[in-house]
Amino acid sequence: MKIRIGVGGASSTPEGFHELVTGLDDFGFDSLWLSEVLTGPGLDPIVGLSWAAATRPRLKIGTTALLPGRNVLRLAKQLASLDVLCQGRLLVTLVPGLTFSPEREAIGGDPKRRGAFIDEALPLLRRLWAGETVTHEGAAGSLRDVKLSPLPVQRPLEVWLGGNVPAALERCGRLSDGWLPSQCTPEEAAAGRTVIEEAAARANRTISPEHFGFSVGYATAPIDPAAAKRLVARSPRALELTPVGLPALRAKIESFIDVGFSKFVVRPLVTPKSWRAELETLAGAVGNLQT
Repeated sequence: MKIRIGVGGASSTPEGFHELVTGLDDFGFDSLWLSEVLTGPGLDPIVGLSWAAATRPRLKIGTTALLPGRNVLRLAKQLASLDVLCQGRLLVTLVPGLTFSPEREAIGGDPKRRGAFIDEALPLLRRLWAGETVTHEGAAGSLRDVKLSPLPVQRPLEVWLGGNVPAALERCGRLSDGWLPSQCTPEEAAAGRTVIEEAAARANRTISPEHFGFSVGYATAPIDPAAAKRLVARSPRALELTPVGLPALRAKIESFIDVGFSKFVVRPLVTPKSWRAELETLAGAVGNLQT
């Protein structure tokens, strides 16, 4: 397996974001990841990744982008355009979005219908990226004789999904090119992978064994009570599953490698004062796991 480690993060200042992007390249990390949280402090991922791709032409760029609430044609054009401009270095994971307030309200729509929206929208994205002339009427939008241009450099432009619940695992097997979960144990991830591969087989498709990853938030110091409360509000198991300290982060990654996972996105829970110092330390702790 090719072990690859990307870093998820952002900064509220141009100087801090530049330090993050250049540091990732200088210290040999595989990719930069920007998550889309509408009510959070992070940069818009399409804008931030466009800037990063122009700044560092080696670095892969990845996003966990919202699909529900989006105009599917506009998203298809944005991601295709970005893949063209970065010459095929774009990594895409689509997510249903967080379910706690105020993010739930900002995304819009019924959270219970987000999965059904993805079921309809993801095949539509694939048809557009394949260069088909598309006519469609449904929850994902109304299109009549639409042909996308430009088309992505990557043919196909692969899409990974996240999620740990049974419906998300089954959807991943039916529709996705890979799986990037979070907030689970290695044993749970291994069991989820089995469910995904079985669902893929039922749909007469396969997912590359190299396309199973894990996104993990980590803390470099003990988590203070206020931060702990915010984490638990988002995920009841967050404290249990968050490694504290870089040795614990390395051990967490190694435990997932042991069950066959090979792509990782690591995310500091607190934006560091110096991204360069953080990345240098992080490279020393986990960088040599890359193969």
